[in-house]
Amino acid sequence: MKSNIFSSILYSGLLLASVGCSQHDAKEADLFTLNEVAETPEANGISSTAKMEGSLQQTDLLKNLRIIKNAQCRFKVSDVDSITKIAQRMVTEHSGYISEMRFTNDQHRIENRFTVRVPQELFETVIEALSNLAEFVEVKDISSTDVSEEYIDLQSRLQTKLEVKQRYDAILRNKAKTVEEVLLAEEKLRVLQEEIEAAQGRLQFLSSKVAFSTIQVDLYETVTFQERPERFTKSFGTKITESMGAGWNLLQHLVLGLLYIWPLLILGMGVLFFWKYRRKK
Repeated sequence: MKSNIFSSILYSGLLLASVGCSQHDAKEADLFTLNEVAETPEANGISSTAKMEGSLQQTDLLKNLRIIKNAQCRFKVSDVDSITKIAQRMVTEHSGYISEMRFTNDQHRIENRFTVRVPQELFETVIEALSNLAEFVEVKDISSTDVSEEYIDLQSRLQTKLEVKQRYDAILRNKAKTVEEVLLAEEKLRVLQEEIEAAQGRLQFLSSKVAFSTIQVDLYETVTFQERPERFTKSFGTKITESMGAGWNLLQHLVLGLLYIWPLLILGMGVLFFWKYRRKK
């Protein structure tokens, strides 16, 4: 009898322990599921649609940026003249142009400096193409300036001034009755027009700088040093050639001089003939 009671108690304890473990495992599973749900974007209030909208907004923001790109490059090349011609063709093929060029040649090196303007989207491509022409890249300095804030501010100010100008135009046409009112409205319109033109000019300048990037290119090649002589001595053949040329020039000047003074020659001959005639008599 006692053994039956002990067995029943033991069986009941094991049953309660298994039920407790099952409940604990269920709670842990529920907690794990809740953590998974909490980590999803929907649970945090960030849906996939919101992420897409944010990405589109960021793309639009990048498109609206106004960036002025500049670069300064200095390359050592094998032949400045031939590489310059290749660079000119390359810039033209990439819808760009060369705005200025300065060539120098001294005892130590031959150098050519020119400024390239290319569309902004081809800025890196042209720099890479020019770099491939070099034997040695000495300098490659790339910089950018964000003028988006100034650009937007100018556009806003320009729009405001245009609206004010329209109101003054309406006042001048409809409400200005006296001469003083007309003169005052015209003066306001003149000042506004000057400010509008200045803002439009600045916007056009910034747009040009943004649309076309600037690359300053220096090409150089080293040459063998040759000392300049202190004085130059002409050869005998050179002297003969120069003497013959000088004699021919002298003959030309004599003939031309006689042609210039032909009236005096005729007058002199007449005086001489008259003097001889008087002497004979």
